[in-house]
This record gives sequence, structure tokens and C-alpha cells, in this order.
Amino acid sequence: MTSYSSLPRRAGARPLTHIGMPHAQIGVSPVPEVNAELSRRCFSLPDVRNEPTRISVPGARALWLREDLPLAHAEMIAVGREFAHVHPDGSLHASLPPERAREAVEAGWAEAHPMAQHMGKQGMVMLYTPRTLQELDVVFQLVVDSYNLVTGRNLRPEDILSALIEGEK
Repeated sequence: MTSYSSLPRRAGARPLTHIGMPHAQIGVSPVPEVNAELSRRCFSLPDVRNEPTRISVPGARALWLREDLPLAHAEMIAVGREFAHVHPDGSLHASLPPERAREAVEAGWAEAHPMAQHMGKQGMVMLYTPRTLQELDVVFQLVVDSYNLVTGRNLRPEDILSALIEGEK
């Protein structure tokens, strides 16, 4: 069983969101530097490609797992190899273990996807747009949690960040 670092409480009010489809935040604009770093981190995960989404709104980018990569929990993926996607506003849809999803919701980082129960994916959530680099650290931890769930790996965000820094040298 994976042990998770506890999540801090997200500051401020939750963003307003559409109740129906598409499930999206209302009136939220990403901070350009934070959004660029979000993409850089997400698409640096091993065996992940940046692809157009197959399930979300135009402009959303899929975190697409390499086709020959064995999956531990393929049933947590909604479409193809797209285990998560980043919306143009910097929010993300991802599947988490149900207990981690509940923790993320309770701490104010996420809300359940309206179709999650219907699809039988109790851990499917929308992660809110990170507004600061500190918030990005928490959101990226949750993306890594989703990646680990689907792939069966046990990566840590700091491993990814170290590899990015090393690659810049």
C-alpha cells in the first residue's frame, strides 16, 4: 500500500465550476509562468507523451502513456492511454486512488468529476488550477499519485524535478 504525504489545506475559496459537461472551472485564468511549469513537469514524467486529448475540451493536452508500457490499473483510464489531461486554464482531470481523491477534495485541491460515479471511477477528480509555484508542488504531487496508480510505479515528484534540473545542465 502506498503511503502519501499529507496534503496542506488549499488557501482561498474553491473556484466555481460547471456542474455538467464539460466539467470546467468558471472564470479562472492560469498564471503563465505557473502553467508553463505545470506542463514542463507533467510532460517530463517517464513514458508520457504530450498528445491532443481524446476526451476533453479543445486545447486540452493529454498525458498519454506509451502504448507498450504495462499498466497496473488500466481500468482507471477513461480513454486509450490518457491517464490525465491539462485544460487550457491549467486545471486537470486525473484519476487517484479513492482515499487520495477524498483527501484532495477535503483539503480543497480538487472536486469529484460529475461522471466519476457513473463511469465507475470513484477517484476521478478535477484538480484546480495552481496559482503559485507552491500550489503547483501540491498539484504535481497529485499528478504523480495518479501516474503511480495507473503505472504501478512509485515515483516521487522530487525525482522528476531532480531529473529536470540535471537535464538543464
